[in-house]
Amino acid sequence: MQQTILAIAGKPGLYKLLSRGKNNLIVEALDATHRRQPAFATDRITSLADIAMYTESDDVPLPTILESMKQIEQGKKASIDPKKASADELHDYFTKVLPEWDRERVKNSHIQKLIQWYNILIEAGITDFADSQAMTEQDEAEAKAEEAKAEEKA
Repeated sequence: MQQTILAIAGKPGLYKLLSRGKNNLIVEALDATHRRQPAFATDRITSLADIAMYTESDDVPLPTILESMKQIEQGKKASIDPKKASADELHDYFTKVLPEWDRERVKNSHIQKLIQWYNILIEAGITDFADSQAMTEQDEAEAKAEEAKAEEKA
């Protein structure tokens, strides 16, 4: 799931990858409009699986954080409104989600965007955050195993 869900810099919301063209990607908005549009190579496109948040120790992948939010919210939309919440309310909420987050490098706007993305995903019926993270880690482990086999043969 996370590999096909994309964030495009400069465009609000999240997008689902539908197909790949010669010089672009065809994406569909995950909002109520379901508008399809091209995304070009000049757009900064990022898969949700490639995003992580800073903590005091290691960076935590976004799917792990989304799964934590889902458990706190019991699979429903976030109980906090990211646009109306004060900085202290955002910090308190995010501390419940990710207790050891880096308070210097994670900005209020990052927390707001995370909550908005979570709400978009829940409204779109996409809730398999942990499964997709496990798949990503499994895919990485398989790729490393294949690399090791290739090196042994060489």
